[in-house]
Amino acid sequence: MPGVLRAQAATTAIFELKDGPVTIQLLPDLAPRHVERIRTLIGQGFYDNTPFHRVIQGFMAQGGDPTGTGTGGSRLPDVAAEFVPASRARFLRGTCGMARTQNPNSANSQFFIMFAPAPSLDGQYTIWGRVVSGMEAVDRIKRGVGSSGMVPAPADRLIRARLGA
Repeated sequence: MPGVLRAQAATTAIFELKDGPVTIQLLPDLAPRHVERIRTLIGQGFYDNTPFHRVIQGFMAQGGDPTGTGTGGSRLPDVAAEFVPASRARFLRGTCGMARTQNPNSANSQFFIMFAPAPSLDGQYTIWGRVVSGMEAVDRIKRGVGSSGMVPAPADRLIRARLGA
């Protein structure tokens, strides 16, 4: 089962965006179940060609919903929260977190990448990674409108996601 070993050994995720690749360091020490979910979905090709459906200037870019509505996800069961105190990890520029509903244990496939610090999210959302290169490509993702940040069509897309060493 080399594919399984490869996914478990992956320490980075590479997201190919229209403006270039984004390398994300995976943080299994903070969120082992969420990192495993990200690895699994990348391995399945789930994220390929999915839109960044909610993008708020000065806050974050959200993707991982193939429907582009903010209500979709994978067929896998939701993942229980893996929140950590701010003393261990904070939502800073480049932090990658899992989106969820009001239910803290409802994370599935949707994720977000921070444009700027957001202390209000610390300890309230699961942190699974951090951008280590390519943040300039994240900065160029098409912004949404209004307070919801929903992106009018056509939204920018995560062209391809893959696992890296």
